[in-house]
Amino acid sequence: MKFGHRPELREILIAMKPEEAYYIGYITKTKGLKGELQLYFEYDAPELLDLDVVFAEISGKLVPFFVSTYKLQNNSTGNFYFDDVDHIDKAQALVKKKIYIPLNKLPDRDDEDFHYNDLVGFTVSDDTQGQLGVITEVNEYPQQFVATVSFQSKEVLFPLNDDMILEIDEDNKTLLVDLPEGLLDLYLNT
Repeated sequence: MKFGHRPELREILIAMKPEEAYYIGYITKTKGLKGELQLYFEYDAPELLDLDVVFAEISGKLVPFFVSTYKLQNNSTGNFYFDDVDHIDKAQALVKKKIYIPLNKLPDRDDEDFHYNDLVGFTVSDDTQGQLGVITEVNEYPQQFVATVSFQSKEVLFPLNDDMILEIDEDNKTLLVDLPEGLLDLYLNT
């Protein structure tokens, strides 16, 4: 890894821990033969992101990639060239990898500006079933956001929308939901 042309990033790269990273999307495919990659953004305003370095999750570790050039598209994607990824074979190894940026590189937001992605780490409770667990992931799909929770050793997914969310307590990092009857049974009985 070369640090010569970006020495200010050396400390970020050495000390990067998963809890200091923010998920922004994933690599969908290669483009051409020279290492170009397409990144699909699950972050709702990619044009506001500082994208000089991104991290790919590879074998459970966050591996840094310096961005040489990129062009954002109108369909929540961007075409990227990374330093040292100069051939389709090197690029192919990154397809389907999750991409993160350091938390300190996220754009500033107003205190009132809350996104569903902010619920990662919140403890979720169902109005009927009680405490379910901690939200480990929030994914954005074309129609809705979906949260992931580990409940009774099973991965449970449920939609995040105004019909199901009863209360969000940002101070205590808790979320109260009213899940549809039978949803948990679908996961527990498989």
